[in-house]
Amino acid sequence: MAHKILVLFSIPNCGFTELGSDYEVIFPKGEIISNEEIEQHIGSTDVIVSVFGNKLENHIIDKAPHLKLIANYGVGYDNVDINYAKEKGIVVTNTPDPVTEPTAELAHALMLAVARQVGLLNSKVRTNEGVTMGVMKNLSTTLTGKTLGIIGLGAIGKATARRAIASGMHVVYNKRTPLNSAEEQELKVSYMDLEDLLQQSDVVSLHTPLNNDTNGMIGDAEFQLMKNTAYIVNTARGPVIDENALINALQNNLIAGAGLDVYWNEPEIPQALLKFDNTVLTPHVGTATLDTREEMSILVSEIIKMFFNKNLKQYIVNG
Repeated sequence: MAHKILVLFSIPNCGFTELGSDYEVIFPKGEIISNEEIEQHIGSTDVIVSVFGNKLENHIIDKAPHLKLIANYGVGYDNVDINYAKEKGIVVTNTPDPVTEPTAELAHALMLAVARQVGLLNSKVRTNEGVTMGVMKNLSTTLTGKTLGIIGLGAIGKATARRAIASGMHVVYNKRTPLNSAEEQELKVSYMDLEDLLQQSDVVSLHTPLNNDTNGMIGDAEFQLMKNTAYIVNTARGPVIDENALINALQNNLIAGAGLDVYWNEPEIPQALLKFDNTVLTPHVGTATLDTREEMSILVSEIIKMFFNKNLKQYIVNG
């Protein structure tokens, strides 16, 4: 009997079409699978393909007696209760490889955009009033020679560091387990404790997963430590920053601005953030390129095949 795969969100079908007759793939009829479709298929489902940003409720897992694998489409997996899945003997995987470069690309774009006031000036140019050009008008901040502090130096953090160094920035970082000296020298980065990093960085870029340790890790106390000329960039997960503390920091000029791709209660974006001239906001698009989405679909299908061929040795997040 073919292994049944239930895909909960409309994603590119490349990769899945190559699985062959040993697999039956059920895609949603619309953008998101309906409750009716879930009820129709969940009882005989072997694999659920969940999608980042869309919570997979435990009661859905409970309805799937044959479920063996939750293949999450995305590097972040906070949308799945991985401990609950483990208790039920279900493997959970993610797709880190394809998302590294595009997410780092967006992080770099956001820090450039907010420091050089790209969003603000683009908006002003399009108004009837326009902008007045002049030698001492429309002044912004150059990043060359400045210090980037990266919190969470995993694959995406390292890719962001490479881009920053190529643009002439100095890079310091903080993570739970520091790199060894050889790795630091190769990447040209230096470790700092969190307090020193916040005090010394001109840009702080967040690249941590969302967990109990990182939820709200940047709050009032942390913004007080930052330079009032510094910028913060978040392409990780919204709740890593206490959003009320961020709004307070922007209102009181504790920091110079923010570049955000993620938010505390997505898809909602607080009106206060929309009103600031010194914020650049994107709607959780760190991995949103067609190339990346297709690569993610291919990797998910490869993970499924490796799982059933019993040679899945990586990508497991609840092992």
